[in-house]
Amino acid sequence: MKPTILILGAGFGGMELSSILSETFGDGVEVTLIDKGDAFVFGYSKLDVMFGRKTLDEVRMPYANFVKPGVRLLRETVTLIDPATKRVVTDKGFHEADYLVVALGADYDIAATPGLAASSEFYSFAGADRLRSILPAFVKGKVVIGVCAAPFKCPPAPSEAALLLHDFLVERGVRQDCEISVVVPFGTPLPPSPETSVALLGAFAERGIIWVPDRQVAAVDPTAKTVTLDDDSVMACDLLLGVPKHCAPLAVKRSGMAEDGWVPVDPRTLETRWPGVFAVGDIANTGTPKAGVFAEGESQSVAVTLVSLIKGEAGKGSYGGRGTCYFEFGKGRIAKVEVDFFSGPKPTGTFHAPSEGLRKDKDTFGTFRKARWFGM
Repeated sequence: MKPTILILGAGFGGMELSSILSETFGDGVEVTLIDKGDAFVFGYSKLDVMFGRKTLDEVRMPYANFVKPGVRLLRETVTLIDPATKRVVTDKGFHEADYLVVALGADYDIAATPGLAASSEFYSFAGADRLRSILPAFVKGKVVIGVCAAPFKCPPAPSEAALLLHDFLVERGVRQDCEISVVVPFGTPLPPSPETSVALLGAFAERGIIWVPDRQVAAVDPTAKTVTLDDDSVMACDLLLGVPKHCAPLAVKRSGMAEDGWVPVDPRTLETRWPGVFAVGDIANTGTPKAGVFAEGESQSVAVTLVSLIKGEAGKGSYGGRGTCYFEFGKGRIAKVEVDFFSGPKPTGTFHAPSEGLRKDKDTFGTFRKARWFGM
């Protein structure tokens, strides 16, 4: 019988892992990839949607276009996981496999922050799409870009949103009538890279963006137009760009795999405490940020291990904890930071100053994966 691999989640981790297994074994293995959605979207595209650069349809890559030998992609919702037996129940049946990889990402707990449901957030694509119609009508007042809890996906995103919002308001001639504040539960915008943080804080100061460190949004009152922070201080807020609390998907919570909110793994091999069961990406507690590039690297490590197991060879993958993040710096420029979480005694980050040239690098990052995963 062919070896069977069940991958839950078709984000960066699931896309990359299933592609590697297909390239290695073709029809020699049976890979089942399950996701509740109908399309893949790069997380950074939410900023393009929010600021009207692209529509939702323009950033979606339908899973129907993902065709790989040995892989079947099913649109189903995972409802229960039994890691001991590697049995998974979905809204359409159940699945079993020799190896199980959980890559379901992180969900948003909107209800965890009182008032957020009646306000606005930009981390879901539905939320970004709603803001797409709200922002053009905003001509005066106080904007708070506020994080509701850590950890959260893509740590540079609140800073990106602030810099892009500044440009958006300048272009429309209303920046002088608007105030922008960034509330983040860190002392600096990007703790692993002091150089990057200095550059961002300098950009904020240059643009008159107010930086509120070591705080998070605890409650929102859309009627009073205020947000309350976790130290009970209150900020006026005519428009909130919220980052909701992140949490493990319900199926993972029900499975008993999560501890302190996330699935514990060996950070190098991504193995869980159940033999033959792995977790990658946002759901896994690896010590690295919740971002697609890290999920991709983790899946490459898992692929090495699975290939060895299937071929009956010794050896395991070893994830290096490195990743490259491109982020919007305003004025049409892109910056880059290369971070390394495992090589030294503490995480490090190498900053590459913003330029128009780095936008080409970011575009290449996206087009390479579109071609590799979807043939686009």
